[in-house]
Amino acid sequence: MAGESVIPEVEMNAGADQAAATVRVTVVQAASVFYDTPATLDKAEKLIAEAAGYGSQLVLFPEVFIGGYPHGCTFGLVVGNRTAKGKEDFRKYHASAIDVPGPEVSRLAALAGKYKVFLVIGVVERAGYALYNTALTFDPLGKYLGKHRKLMPTALERVFLGCGDGSTIPVYDTPIGKIGALICWENRMPLMRTAMYAKGGCFVLSAIPFTRRKDYPPPPEYTFGGLEEEPSPESVVCSGGSVIISPSGTVLAGPNFEGEALLTADLDLGEIVRAKFDFDVVGHYSRPEVLSLVVKTDPKAAVSFVSDAEKTPSEKRDDVLKT
Repeated sequence: MAGESVIPEVEMNAGADQAAATVRVTVVQAASVFYDTPATLDKAEKLIAEAAGYGSQLVLFPEVFIGGYPHGCTFGLVVGNRTAKGKEDFRKYHASAIDVPGPEVSRLAALAGKYKVFLVIGVVERAGYALYNTALTFDPLGKYLGKHRKLMPTALERVFLGCGDGSTIPVYDTPIGKIGALICWENRMPLMRTAMYAKGGCFVLSAIPFTRRKDYPPPPEYTFGGLEEEPSPESVVCSGGSVIISPSGTVLAGPNFEGEALLTADLDLGEIVRAKFDFDVVGHYSRPEVLSLVVKTDPKAAVSFVSDAEKTPSEKRDDVLKT
């Protein structure tokens, strides 16, 4: 990309062993343009172009980069009451979310194709009036591969974000290896990690935003709850910490706490096999006759309509008994 870099690159192991297949990846540590989805998409394109210019084959953005993470926002909530301003805050946040599929998804797919990268990016997904913390994946041909919805929103997130289900825990088998996504504290859920172990990998690429108070609208439009005084514009709201880690636990890039940055590393895919020799959670180091996990992958709809033709014999018998 011509011109000055949008944010500085941090490259820590570009000289990785080339004897085995290697994949260059970039983790983006940056802030969204809050309440401005078109501007956030423009910023995403600049960052994707920059990462592609470094030769990266996969680019990862933080959670809810499109839509933004509402640090400090209480949405006017106390137990038993919701304020008028809090409801308006939710309306604006809902308006900044995107439909999946939708025009913003089409643009992201086009960007992945234009810059010939695998792209994984967090969005606030809008499904009717419900919002989800969702990760979208695209391939270098400009194809949308699918999504992962965060299973359990963390803490107060539960009042404005819905829960995902087992139907969106994909892992994609690609020419550069298997790609899957977990969001935030899902990485602390032992059973969720076990489900992902069963599907592949892995190197861990962790993208965390770096944001300051000035990245959000000024008060009184946007206020930070739980603080004795309003933060100054330069106050750090989220301090980053993005990192790239190998399957054996070696830190390949980061963590970075200094500001917006691109972290780049070359991944030696042979390291996956070497690490599995030590410890294969769902392979030679498992005891399925003692400990096992069942993952329910069917979607869970709030409302389902079943015609007589689709009913099972037992359901039809129940209908007869009811009459």
